[in-house]
Amino acid sequence: MKIYVCKECGSIDVFLRKHGPHLGLYCGDCGAWIKWINKSEKQLVERFIKENKIQKNESEEIRMAKVTAKRTGTKVTTGEVRLSYAHLFEPHAIEGNEPKYSVSVIIPKSDKATLKAIKEAVEQAKEDGKSKWNGKVPNNLKTPLRDGDVEREDDEAYAGCYFLNANSKNKPGIVDINVHPILDQSEVYSGCYARLTLNFYAYNANGNKGVAAGLGNVQKLRDGEPLGGISRAEDDFESLSDDNEDDFLG
Repeated sequence: MKIYVCKECGSIDVFLRKHGPHLGLYCGDCGAWIKWINKSEKQLVERFIKENKIQKNESEEIRMAKVTAKRTGTKVTTGEVRLSYAHLFEPHAIEGNEPKYSVSVIIPKSDKATLKAIKEAVEQAKEDGKSKWNGKVPNNLKTPLRDGDVEREDDEAYAGCYFLNANSKNKPGIVDINVHPILDQSEVYSGCYARLTLNFYAYNANGNKGVAAGLGNVQKLRDGEPLGGISRAEDDFESLSDDNEDDFLG
């Protein structure tokens, strides 16, 4: 089978789109125009796209099978979660408090493994923190996991999910799916999907007693619809490569 490859970025993730009376093949990764497709080649391209999609879905299933939650004591590595109110590259001060790196972690209620790991870590933090509470766990203890359907019922991003807020004085390490550091701040934003390491700890401050989530490191897994109505430039525009000026049947 013929393979269609983007000359700009080398991707084989391609799609067809009509341009007036003509049918163009474009790159699904960088948006570049690849070539014009005539009627005799259309069926061949559609078959390539279909089989490539099947292989991509199979690879995604394998990848996601590896993204499972795990716990060691009070430390949790989550499954795939969504980020909101993300302040991961620069610390952010809330209501005049000390600036910290922070994020709201949105966890689907269907992710039983992550929720189980978090609940177990919270229970471990309670046991470890008894010394802060005169040797026993208070009845009115505040815990980090909250129900999005109850506390954020007007926000679609939190529907069918639990959430928690995590922060740290220390800047988190931020990597991509290949564990390469992410330096471009626009790559990790409120709305993208990631997994995180969280450390749960007991506190007793100014009469407030509870268990909080400390922010560890972040691994971005995939893009998502930006939250807060802010779009990314690469999502708003198409490539205007000079290759678009080639012959229609090139």
